Amino acid sequence: MVLHSPLVLLLVSFLGLDHVPSSYDCLFQSYYGTYGSRHAFLIDDACRLSSFSLMELGTAVELPCAGNLVWVERSPVDSSLVPMSFEVDLGGLLSRLTELSPLDPEETVDPQIPLETTHVGPGLEVVHLEQTGALLSTSDRTLRSIEGALPRYWTSSVFPTSPLPLIPVPRQAKERLREVLPTIRYNHVVAAIVNGISVYHLKKDIQYLTGEDLSSDILSRHSFSEGAMRAAKWLQTRFEESGANCTLEHIQEGFAPNVICEYAASGNSTETVIVGAHYDDRGSFGSVRAPGANDDGSGTGALLALARAIARLGVVFRKPVRLCAFAGEEQMMVGSRAYAAKLRERGDDVLLMVQGDMLAFHAAGEPPQLGLSNPAIVGTAEVAQILANVSAIYSPELTVGYAPYPGGSDHQSFHEQGYPSAQVYERAGYIKDPMYHDSGDLSERDGYDFEQIKSIAKVQLATVLHVAGFDLSRGTSNV
Repeated sequence: MVLHSPLVLLLVSFLGLDHVPSSYDCLFQSYYGTYGSRHAFLIDDACRLSSFSLMELGTAVELPCAGNLVWVERSPVDSSLVPMSFEVDLGGLLSRLTELSPLDPEETVDPQIPLETTHVGPGLEVVHLEQTGALLSTSDRTLRSIEGALPRYWTSSVFPTSPLPLIPVPRQAKERLREVLPTIRYNHVVAAIVNGISVYHLKKDIQYLTGEDLSSDILSRHSFSEGAMRAAKWLQTRFEESGANCTLEHIQEGFAPNVICEYAASGNSTETVIVGAHYDDRGSFGSVRAPGANDDGSGTGALLALARAIARLGVVFRKPVRLCAFAGEEQMMVGSRAYAAKLRERGDDVLLMVQGDMLAFHAAGEPPQLGLSNPAIVGTAEVAQILANVSAIYSPELTVGYAPYPGGSDHQSFHEQGYPSAQVYERAGYIKDPMYHDSGDLSERDGYDFEQIKSIAKVQLATVLHVAGFDLSRGTSNV
């Protein structure tokens, strides 16, 4: 984005959106996304002066008047995967960027020296520095070089050109979910349905998406690849085989489509339950191979497992249920943001949304886990509580806890539109998968656990069955 007038960036670690004083209303028109564990607001003088306590919400940063704003950060990976300190890695990144966009010959960046100044050179400036992330102001030329220069386990996010929506989840929407909570008890029919999830089919589906299956022609599911389009059409066919009505929804030029599938409801309720995953992926920089078995073949495979279980016993939901495979998650959730905005624009009533992203990696010596997005950062506490309760009933083998970061996945798009949402994830801790965003992200490797995917998929499906309500078209005698 290019700034045309002086603004202040306000980075807020926690913001209870349901209790924001009216004097802070301008924040809702100034939201530019969540980076690391911080919400970013670009506020003008009128907003800054609207309340004397506004600037006490977080860290205020004076911004330059021109340049693209780019947040670069180390992904939330376990420290055992990272050999270098953040500042050393950042110094190396800045050195590579200055080599690609030459500076004055006398201006250099030593990657071994902690940054003590924000100015790097023409076309590149460190505007703000934190423990695991930094905000850069860049020229257009430098911006084009950033992704290819990033160290391993790093990501970059360009600030949008205009504010994003930020709508609090309405109180009545949370109250509906609170009413559901005491109704969630063990149900032998629900148990039979979720226990029928097949590890054999999970493995077959995931290995087709990764190209490990010899019958598959998918080399990559990167959002801009031909493989992503082939994967989208293959997913549509598989979901439609389970009785869903599917559409491939265009996002924007160059991107593969979202795959949106809905099961018709037997009742007349408009309260919709959504389970999502992103089928796009990333590989090693410089490699065309991107199998994405864990990120997020595991979440997409879980969606297919739900569809197969629904079809097996002829589940008919009383409320509308949608299974959504999103594209563009790796490019700042482009697909889910477009879809959530579409739902808000047409007034859809989303009862809850659950996103499954990275479900498969089981670190040695740890129990199988269910990591939930922390609602203090992004998401809805009531959705997380429902998932935790359901897990205790149907997947008690999982140790449940909050992930110590927002998750940064497609549930965030729904949260921003005021829809109750949460993410399920493989670990109540930072990412420990050594093949994260790597072309080695295959299913045939140590630590890749199909049983853990099944356990988490059981939680997703049992949640849908309890919240949406259901009947069996083939009768309970088949259970």
